[in-house]
Amino acid sequence: MTTHQTHAHAPDIRAGRLEPEHYARNFSEAVAPLSAGQAVLEAERCLYCFDAPCATACPTSIDVPSFIKRIGDGNLRGAAQAILEPNPLGGMCARVCPTENLCEAVCVRNTQEERPVAIGRLQRYAVDALLASAQPQLFTRAAATGKKVAVLGAGPAGLSCAHRLARLGHQVQVFDARPKPGGLNEYGLARYKMADAYAEQEIHWLLDIGGIEIQQNWQLDSLAQLQALRKDFDAVFLALGLGHTKTLGIPGEDLQGVQDAVDFIATLRQTEDLAQLPVGRRVIVIGGGMTAVDVAVQNKLLGASVVHMVYRRGPEHMSASREEQHWAQTHGVVLHHGLVPQEIVGHNGQVQAVRFVQTQSGREICWDADTVFKAIGQTLGNPVLAASGLRMQGERIATDSVGQTSLPGVWAGGDCRAGGQALTVDAVAHGQQSAHAIHAHLGAQ
Repeated sequence: MTTHQTHAHAPDIRAGRLEPEHYARNFSEAVAPLSAGQAVLEAERCLYCFDAPCATACPTSIDVPSFIKRIGDGNLRGAAQAILEPNPLGGMCARVCPTENLCEAVCVRNTQEERPVAIGRLQRYAVDALLASAQPQLFTRAAATGKKVAVLGAGPAGLSCAHRLARLGHQVQVFDARPKPGGLNEYGLARYKMADAYAEQEIHWLLDIGGIEIQQNWQLDSLAQLQALRKDFDAVFLALGLGHTKTLGIPGEDLQGVQDAVDFIATLRQTEDLAQLPVGRRVIVIGGGMTAVDVAVQNKLLGASVVHMVYRRGPEHMSASREEQHWAQTHGVVLHHGLVPQEIVGHNGQVQAVRFVQTQSGREICWDADTVFKAIGQTLGNPVLAASGLRMQGERIATDSVGQTSLPGVWAGGDCRAGGQALTVDAVAHGQQSAHAIHAHLGAQ
């Protein structure tokens, strides 16, 4: 049985659905920074645990009690040093990492007060204070080694690896497909998670150490390119991310109005005047991860009237955290579970509706839609890698624990590497691990 019979309607997709002042308000940072007083009070809640579980839960092994103690003592530069030494993208991670599932989830204060220390907000406070200071650079390069390393991808993994290698005295050339560096930090995050140009500010700080050059608009299109890099450089680090969105495999996927969620988010992040960005009145987002939440909420913030976020399994299986799901609901997104898309219905080449089937009852449901977003995950999608002889694991590059691939002199990290949690902090950890492994390899040559 179908609960809704769709009918042909003119697509309602347009820009400027809100008054101009509403855009700035809607897309201001979701989490306000701590004031100096708030930071000290929050730091005093930390018990400075020996063998602290919060540090163990951090993929980059930041010494959380140490940096929090320094905040409490007023030593913000020292706090930033404790953060950025293991994690050069600590300011970004403080903004976008699901700390509620990592360090804060294991905070001892959860059992005592049912509220963890606000580790993420304290981390942001310390790093932001450093970047705003007169002398933000903490690190210096070691003596030049004469070795050259190619890094493919200027996202979190690639930048993390490049920074560590540069600190160790190597010359690093970063090749990236986008016009601007940053990867998902620049193109893939919800605007309310990182307002203004923080990604650019952080990258400027990271590159200030020297020894890193970035070549933009560079694509890995041929096996000859990879072979040339392996010949011309002493090591290669692959941090290519996942460049292709998975397909739904249902009729109507090629209709006008069906978009990849990551492409929409990238466009939104690079749009200066959000009033000029077209948005549908009726929106359906298919997926259950953080990308699905980001695209759903941002469509609501842009003035969409109805946004359905639809996931094929139960809420316990969603990769979006409970906090992310709650965030979507508080912004008017309607979450649905146990619905599998069967067909995107169109008229004159334009999306009209999406037809779903309930997994438990088999009942059909159909909702009108002006735009439909696919947020069901991404794949590597680069045939050059498999053709190069790299061993693959599923749809990603197989490596050992430090990112060494099956090709001599080639490492990989970030989302393109098999395993991991597909988090910014995980990618940063990969970059650090591989940088140390590459350094050891170059020293042994």
